[in-house]
Amino acid sequence: MSNQIVLPRILQVGANASRAIPDVLTTLGCSRPLIITDKMMVQLGFAREIQDVLRTKRIDADVFSDTVPEPTVASIQAGVEHARNGNFDCIIALGGGSPIDSAKAIGILARFGGEMRDYKFPRQVTEQGLPLIAIPTTSGTGSEVTRFTIITDEKTDEKMLCVGIGFMPVAALVDFKLTMTLPSRVTADTGIDALTHAIEAYVSLKSNLYSDSQALAAMSLIGPNLRRAFQRGDDAQAREALMLGSTLAGVAFSAASVALVHGMSRPIGAFFHVPHGLSNAMLLPAVTEFSIPGAPGRYADCARAMRIASASDTDEQANKKLLEELQALNDELQVPTVEGFGINRDRFFELMPLMAKQALASGSPGNNPRVPPADEIVELYRNLW
Repeated sequence: MSNQIVLPRILQVGANASRAIPDVLTTLGCSRPLIITDKMMVQLGFAREIQDVLRTKRIDADVFSDTVPEPTVASIQAGVEHARNGNFDCIIALGGGSPIDSAKAIGILARFGGEMRDYKFPRQVTEQGLPLIAIPTTSGTGSEVTRFTIITDEKTDEKMLCVGIGFMPVAALVDFKLTMTLPSRVTADTGIDALTHAIEAYVSLKSNLYSDSQALAAMSLIGPNLRRAFQRGDDAQAREALMLGSTLAGVAFSAASVALVHGMSRPIGAFFHVPHGLSNAMLLPAVTEFSIPGAPGRYADCARAMRIASASDTDEQANKKLLEELQALNDELQVPTVEGFGINRDRFFELMPLMAKQALASGSPGNNPRVPPADEIVELYRNLW
């Protein structure tokens, strides 16, 4: 059996990789870019820096900065109109997962029209939208190297998973220097998101030799460095390891898919507006404990890759250390519980059956080493309280 691996045509990694943007555009034959970002990237001056670098090669770039966290159908529509009204031949996505996910959707809709719902899973989107160059500014989503985007339908509070090679950026410039000023909260949430990507890719029923190699490498980089980056944001060595780990985790889950944590996380984010990385963090210890019996050897490998268990530990010992580490990580990185985040208990319990239904409909739980029916997903949600 063979596995199809889809990657950006150009992947540039390391200090100042973002400054290679003019040469990358030239290589791709593009000269009229639209920068899609958010207000924070504009305020911090990152968008201006990209514009200034481009001007050194006489390339002018317009900026659309009205993307929002956890992008919605309405929020991307404004970007679609902006892209359609300009004579743009490519998109530069600058920011965390939300601007990059927004840019992926905008690139498809601006060229082919329709509504975002038309492109949701199980449809495989093979259409090539406006060429997308991704410049991530967080170490978490891995969206710069994945063929996925997630857009919320605000009318139904459904997080729509959209999949296909049409969403894969043609280039990704992974520059850890852009993460040096990230707030500790963002560092924590995006870092655990990346760790979840790596773990779920490795234990996924769709895992393969290629995705395994990327996932294990990602865990070996993220595991020892997430706390360091959280505690000292200016630790360049930790930031570089975390950034590369995030990208490798993105490559891994793009090749193997994610599993139960992500399936259950999306409805929490959609209904209660919990940031994606944070809802993953809330779920990761409990879902891992539930899933270990389905693949004890695989989860033990994760513990060893993260360097919290040794080769001499039995799988049972390694998995005990893994569960202890995931809970300790949440405690140290100040991840709130569902209740601590401020979610209304009655509303949460009322929505649990619908959230379980949406989780299963996403397809991700079907990749889990232990696949729960809807009633067991409801029980996992209940136990979060």
